[in-house]
Amino acid sequence: MSDKENQQHPQPARIDRRRFLKLAGAGIGGAALASPLAALAGQGNEDFHINPHWPDQVLWRKVRQAFILDRNSVYMNIGTTGSMPGPVLDNYDEYNRTVARDPWDMNGEWGSWPYVGELLERIAPQFGADPSEIVLSRNTTDGTTSVLGGLNLQPGDEVLVSHHEHVAVDSPLHILAQRIAITVTPVEIPVFPLSDQDYVDAFADAITPATRLIVFSHITYKTGARLPAKKICALARDHNIVTLVDGAHSIGMIELDFHDIDCDFYAGSGHKWQCGPGATGILYVRDNASRLAEFWPDRDPGYYPVNSSLAELSGIFPLNTIMQYIGNDNYPAKRALADACDMWQLIGRDRIEQRAIGLGLLCKQRIAEAFPGAPLYSPDLPQVASGISSFNPFADPGDSAILTEFRDRLREEYGYIVRTTDFKVNLSDPGNTYALRISTHLFHDEDDVEGLVEAMSHLYAQM
Repeated sequence: MSDKENQQHPQPARIDRRRFLKLAGAGIGGAALASPLAALAGQGNEDFHINPHWPDQVLWRKVRQAFILDRNSVYMNIGTTGSMPGPVLDNYDEYNRTVARDPWDMNGEWGSWPYVGELLERIAPQFGADPSEIVLSRNTTDGTTSVLGGLNLQPGDEVLVSHHEHVAVDSPLHILAQRIAITVTPVEIPVFPLSDQDYVDAFADAITPATRLIVFSHITYKTGARLPAKKICALARDHNIVTLVDGAHSIGMIELDFHDIDCDFYAGSGHKWQCGPGATGILYVRDNASRLAEFWPDRDPGYYPVNSSLAELSGIFPLNTIMQYIGNDNYPAKRALADACDMWQLIGRDRIEQRAIGLGLLCKQRIAEAFPGAPLYSPDLPQVASGISSFNPFADPGDSAILTEFRDRLREEYGYIVRTTDFKVNLSDPGNTYALRISTHLFHDEDDVEGLVEAMSHLYAQM
């Protein structure tokens, strides 16, 4: 930063650990404060400070500098996996060293068994939840399969699921249909919606007296449509239907309040948009799944903690503690996830949402200008848009080979890393549509978006 910028935007004082935790809304107890590794401003990582009053240009430049992404390319595939910020990565390394030095009790750094209590105290308020409602899982698949495998579904029960779900949902539902003869009904969600109510209406029209569960992605991984989760959950609640939300692409991208959404279960990833370590995730279980007794009075229990080493102790320990304990865990990864969450909280989750979605809307606008005849499969309505943009510039959307070549050459010749997805626009389509999927996040800027679209236009002209 120049001397002139320093005068206009005074540098904040170094953030000590207690002030960092206060700013991050951690609200953790004394035992955690005693740890020298409890926050990003702790050991070896006192170089990340921001001032929430900085203008966007200054703040996002500082955030960008915290990531160690290869500067010779532009990584725009956060939908597959994110990138740990340097300070989080440094802490993660130190946490692993702590476990290696003192594997018995980890030098007391993780508190009492099951060693995640202070992490839950830090993470839960950031997502509008109580610590007793959060389980630190391995990823979205781990969370969704734990829920679907544990729900007391019975033969003849119907599960509604959007037709754009990930295999993390489709696969366990397929097993349940085979094992206990539930009915899985795909719901066609609109690819070109006129409003967010179109998604609600799609599920409302599909509900039958046999419907016991609705499963849907908050943000679909195929097109990036951001479904109105609160409205869909309200619809389900009015019909005494349990809800499971796949939040793989919402945690870390948008600001979330699980209590306000009022779903029963919400499973998300820590390694994607939240930019934590691999094999980390966040699972929300509303009020120890107590509403299942209200919705399913004919089922006791409504939920079995199948993915646990303590299932026989149900009723003695809280449900989240039972679900948390799966034997020895990757505690350093979970601790680093909490650090990534604290970093997001310090920056401002609302500000990150505006950044990711704002760049996503810019990307959609520039694509529409550069490729006026190409279908844009991601909605550009602000209330349902996200940081994911999907489109196909070629005349035949069913030709996967040419799009794969385009994706690979975009990386090899221009340095832009995106991915492809495939899906059915309409449920009745005989074949799949293929699209490029572009992710914009907090470490991108407008130049990245403009450069990508320019590169795609140049490459398209060649092909």
